[in-house]
Amino acid sequence: MANYKIAKLQVTNFRNLQPDIIEFSPKINCILGENGNGKTNILEAIYVLANRKSFRKNTSFPQFLGIDGEKPEIIFSSVLNTEDNELVSYSGKLENGAANWYLNGQPAKRKIGINTVFINPFDSYGFHNTSSFRRNWIDTHLSMLDPEYKKTLSRYNSGLRFRNTLLSKKPNKYLEQIKVIDIELSKNAKSITDKRLLFLQEVSPLIGDTFQKIFSEQHELDITLDTRVAGYSQQQIFDMLQQRLEKDVIVGHTTYCVHKDDYVLLFDGLNSFEFCSLGQQKMSYLSLLFAYIELFRYKFRAYPIVLIDDVSGELDKFRWMKLVSHLEQSQFQVLITTANEKFKEELEKIEGAKQIFVKSGSIFEQ
Repeated sequence: MANYKIAKLQVTNFRNLQPDIIEFSPKINCILGENGNGKTNILEAIYVLANRKSFRKNTSFPQFLGIDGEKPEIIFSSVLNTEDNELVSYSGKLENGAANWYLNGQPAKRKIGINTVFINPFDSYGFHNTSSFRRNWIDTHLSMLDPEYKKTLSRYNSGLRFRNTLLSKKPNKYLEQIKVIDIELSKNAKSITDKRLLFLQEVSPLIGDTFQKIFSEQHELDITLDTRVAGYSQQQIFDMLQQRLEKDVIVGHTTYCVHKDDYVLLFDGLNSFEFCSLGQQKMSYLSLLFAYIELFRYKFRAYPIVLIDDVSGELDKFRWMKLVSHLEQSQFQVLITTANEKFKEELEKIEGAKQIFVKSGSIFEQ
């Protein structure tokens, strides 16, 4: 797997960012400035460069396009550093309905493998309060570790959509067709469940250790899968789908399979959503994320680029300092934003950290 770090970035017509060349350190980059000046837009530009989509929901070309652009196009230009310290150029042009990307001047139809992890200040709330958010979070991060999981999940979702389409019509005409769908659906559901359980088995031991390492507090953290089909064979999942078919016909959709499964983040054996303060929830969520980053490194011998959008809320100064210390000792490239003056003071103490100031979309460096 490629192990890229971003060395330089220039974007034209992307949100409010000016076409300034931004140079990054291979370790810690502190992006500073008042709210609304474009700090998060820098993180988003790097995320789009890597993933060809935003971390913001329901965002597409019209939302990306800067209001002052003379042409309805967005230009990305970047220099990436490989693990062998070789510099490569990666650029792209986005238009409404079209995108072209180039690696060292040659067309790159597929993503080139710039791996990113985005940490958002509001995601802890979503993770603890919304089951669909938890499922999507696991699906997204597990897919980065296991491309086969991503393919299997895509096949499962395609089959599920087709099944639900038939159920929404006059399903008695399509019972044999649904039976055929269920054979493939159960096969994919079995694979998805096994891979989810393996992922949790690998990441769970790292969460509590990460919590203690970052926040110097001893707590037992774990994450579990709430599913009805753990240990089921493909045949047993198929039988379950067929047994529930009568109910599915009545309601017009698939009432249960692995797309309804959920996850529980446990804090000292208790559901963190029900028993933890907001600060403890955020610390638990951050610990899960940094545990995932370590698991990523273990599997691929490479770190992703870590994009952190102001996470200082609900964390006191002591915990800020512990988080900053963890980042300082880390081996991955970090881009972290903040408008919090006290948190900014802690970030400025990181030896060798690069400070990038943003004002009205323009970049100033110290």
